[in-house]
Amino acid sequence: MTLSQLLTQQPWVFIWSALVLGLIVGSFLNVLAWRLPIILERDWRAQARDILGLEHEPVGATYNLMHPGSRCPHCAQPIRPWENIPLLSYLLLKGRCAHCKASISARYPLTELACALVSAFVAWHFGFGWAAGAVLLLSWGLLAMSLIDADHQLLPDVLVLPLLWLGLILNSFGLFTSLSDALWGVIAGYLSLWSVFWVFKLVTGKDGMGQGDFKLLAMLGAWGGWQILPMTLLLASLAGTISGLILMRLRGTQTSAPLAFGPYLATAGWIALLWGGQITNFYLQSAGFR
Repeated sequence: MTLSQLLTQQPWVFIWSALVLGLIVGSFLNVLAWRLPIILERDWRAQARDILGLEHEPVGATYNLMHPGSRCPHCAQPIRPWENIPLLSYLLLKGRCAHCKASISARYPLTELACALVSAFVAWHFGFGWAAGAVLLLSWGLLAMSLIDADHQLLPDVLVLPLLWLGLILNSFGLFTSLSDALWGVIAGYLSLWSVFWVFKLVTGKDGMGQGDFKLLAMLGAWGGWQILPMTLLLASLAGTISGLILMRLRGTQTSAPLAFGPYLATAGWIALLWGGQITNFYLQSAGFR
């Protein structure tokens, strides 16, 4: 029996494999969410100096997604391999650095756990095949974007645009929708938020959202077609409004404080891609239209 046959005929093997893979990927996403904004900022500063004709800043030690190795943010002690096992190391260390005993943010194991559970669910929902593999990539990308946007109000093109093109390529084979619907999903997704942005700016003189949100919605349209966009916007707007009200109540945040919209768009788009048709049909039946 080949590996492909095993994963197809024994769904639980595929689900558990996706769970373990999700833990590993989740650990990497923690690194990505921390380092990518720093890498991009350094690159932008270098480009700005080129444009302005300024001397480049001194080149420091190599800094990318692989180097230097992970270190404790408090004492800078290198993290040993056994201290970097996804989720398990956090539990064994009781949430503290093995060297300085400083508290380790719970965000790291929670990200790993969320990535693992989402990966296992995708494997269960689709079963072994191209659709599951594609949605795993999409899910990991959306999780990374959500973490970065929550911290920096930034949706990096280096993550969004490759997934946009991948969605169009996959749908050229009709994996989730037709290529025509996917293409119009990109156009409608971008223009819908672009229009809202400019209307808000003309009325208030302020930027209502970041332009990365336009590209993110366009990317979701490339995967699920234009049909998922209304539900994505509705769910994201509702979740964003409720979260904003809760945060203002708990933290006393001013209404002008920026709120990252990317995580809500990412979550809503993921839900709409997986269950958009069922949710719409349920609503239409409940409303008596079918």
